Amino acid sequence: MRGLNKVMLIGNLGADPEVRRLESGAVVAQFRIATTETYKDKSGNRAEQTEWHNIVVWNKLAEVAEKYLKKGSSVYVEGRIRSREYTDKNNIQRRAFEIVANTFQMLDRKPEGAAGGGGVAAAEADTVTDEPMVDDLPF
Repeated sequence: MRGLNKVMLIGNLGADPEVRRLESGAVVAQFRIATTETYKDKSGNRAEQTEWHNIVVWNKLAEVAEKYLKKGSSVYVEGRIRSREYTDKNNIQRRAFEIVANTFQMLDRKPEGAAGGGGVAAAEADTVTDEPMVDDLPF
């Protein structure tokens, strides 16, 4: 039986994307988005819980992210969960979880007087091509 590894998130960027260009010519962008859940606690008071998600996009998507996404941008992200192990600066083995996005869509409205298509990058950013092998990852 095959598995399914699919994630869909809508959230806001906590900072501008960090973009790197690798020697191989690949472009990678990383950013974090916050998703907030609102619920009523045991006392009936409204409460919120915010989760932060690490997002990675490659090549054309990375270039679109660099050009259009900014801190506070509202974005829909679709991709898969990936975990990776690394050794931190104190020589401690750690595991990180991130979402490797294969598409995203900007949800912010277009600023008044701005040209273009409604603030949506779907036409430019629908698919990732030439995703590098794991050995090419810069982290």
